[in-house]
Amino acid sequence: MGAFVPPAAAATAAPVPGRAPAPVPVPAGAEPDTGAGASSVPRLDWAPCLHTPRYHCATARVPLDHRRPRGRTIELALIKRPAVEPHRRVGSLFYHPGLRADGTAALRESYEDFPLAVRKRFDLVSWDMRGTGQSTPVRCFRSTAQALRWAEKVPDGFPVGARERKVWIRSWAELGRRCAERAPALLRHMSAADTARDLDLLRAAVGDRGLNYLGTSYGTFVGATYANLFPHRVRAMTLDSNVNPREWVRRGSWLPTFLRQDFDLASAQGLSRFLDLCGRSTPDDCAFSAGNPQATRTKFERLLHRLRHDPQGYWTYAATVSFVVEQLRDVDPGWTELADKLQDLWENSSPAEPGSGLRARTLPAPAHAPTHTDDDYPGYEWQYAMMCGESPNPRDPRRYRAIESFSRARAGDPGSYWTWRNEPCATWPVRAANPYTGPWDRQTAAPVLTVGITNDPTTPYEGSLAMTRQLADARLLTVKGDGHISLQNPSDCVKHHESRYFIKGVLPPRGTVCRQDHRPFGPLG
Repeated sequence: MGAFVPPAAAATAAPVPGRAPAPVPVPAGAEPDTGAGASSVPRLDWAPCLHTPRYHCATARVPLDHRRPRGRTIELALIKRPAVEPHRRVGSLFYHPGLRADGTAALRESYEDFPLAVRKRFDLVSWDMRGTGQSTPVRCFRSTAQALRWAEKVPDGFPVGARERKVWIRSWAELGRRCAERAPALLRHMSAADTARDLDLLRAAVGDRGLNYLGTSYGTFVGATYANLFPHRVRAMTLDSNVNPREWVRRGSWLPTFLRQDFDLASAQGLSRFLDLCGRSTPDDCAFSAGNPQATRTKFERLLHRLRHDPQGYWTYAATVSFVVEQLRDVDPGWTELADKLQDLWENSSPAEPGSGLRARTLPAPAHAPTHTDDDYPGYEWQYAMMCGESPNPRDPRRYRAIESFSRARAGDPGSYWTWRNEPCATWPVRAANPYTGPWDRQTAAPVLTVGITNDPTTPYEGSLAMTRQLADARLLTVKGDGHISLQNPSDCVKHHESRYFIKGVLPPRGTVCRQDHRPFGPLG
């Protein structure tokens, strides 16, 4: 994958509209956003990306504050993979990968995961969300080296014990102060509503009258926000592995964002299922198997107890729990790799550290370190810049120890992981200037397709049920299986229904249940 390079000059892509939706009435309470009519539609000069000429890159200029369309502007870095069959092209399909934010890298990594029928008929487009990556970025450190020096102080995974909690809280508060000093204006305009308004300008820039969109994880919240700001412009929208939008913005709770969403319970369920299926498998299929589920659970508990008191180099208790929680998201090859790592630790053979060496897997930062930036700036602050300004969280860092105890009581070890992933929001210094907090039930021009995995270890299936209920017109496609995000845990059944929906606007029948193509530690499903 090559670095993103803003192209010099190329012909602007010709407008090829998708199916144009008819205007629909908007429920009383608040008017929909005026969208692209209030701001100038950006010009996109597409040109082949450096080192990856099958992809085209462009830069869009959009308002920093969409309420002041003639004020300061920022840049958005875009990437596009043109339709395989341009003569049959339907339009552009925008992809939002969630809190990882670096869409220009995510599209290249996930392109083959999209249904072939969709790749044939749509230009696939993504972008680095405002404030991140190669878009105009929030950079709270002067250099990559300074960011990495800061990261070296932060305990791996999450803090264990009073001393580490003190260091953790102090370190993330320091990051917040740096961010407020270096990018206060941009930080006020990084909410999902800001991104949704960017998205509407990008939709207009590619010439589509209606939006085609696939959002995963946090990208489902951005999609729901767009659907309620611009309900008349939704042509086709798939929301994969959903958050609960009302809970994301709910005020007055003593629980932080991720616990309001029950991410800790989802991870506990995912871990339980991993150990159960591993225990039912032979060691040839799951290296960590102890012969049956209960023995495998006991083996795992003994391993964590040992690592608490006798860590193996990088592999502390907290780093191991964090790795487990994150590895559960991708079943193939993630679960097999997880079993191999755990068995190596069990045998006192220290496995290699995960990730790229930027510690992005164990710091509560983007789930995947950006791989396309010119200087490998790690962007530890980016997900918090998007999340903390709009989603309410307890503001006293001292409360998080009690919150951790609550979460551990109901979810076990993953409770610590999810509690402390949220704690940086306690001292985050900037609130979003214009977040969208509802309503969520404005009638859209076309129905929305939601996709939920029954054993999702991050966004629980109940989040997809909630999203489906809260939107005015949504149909749920249930996936019986494991892992987080159906796009990365494939099902030919899901691909069939998504293709029919995106191309023809045909929803799956109510109550449709798909199975994944692979079972963990087993043959084809």
